[in-house]
Amino acid sequence: MATLAELPHVSECTVSGCSYNDHSNCHAGAVTIAGVGGDAQCATFIPLNVKGGLDTVLASVGACQRANCVHNENLSCTATAVRIGAGNDLADCLTFTPR
Repeated sequence: MATLAELPHVSECTVSGCSYNDHSNCHAGAVTIAGVGGDAQCATFIPLNVKGGLDTVLASVGACQRANCVHNENLSCTATAVRIGAGNDLADCLTFTPR
């Protein structure tokens, strides 16, 4: 199991309407990837005008509920980094690769 220092970072987020997005950087402490079928939704997405998150921390993937992703090992993401952006939904994990 990965330690906090080994969790993959969100290397880019192009979802400008998310409260945690600051200049394509995710400032949530961690994101959760969820969804069904071909959708790997960023479940941390919050479409508010109020900015949230931490000042200096860039998000990691804290949990991945997509057991059918090649990067998923025991519900933890093993990708080097993930990208969040528009997919089936406004905020999806673009690194998602089905098995």
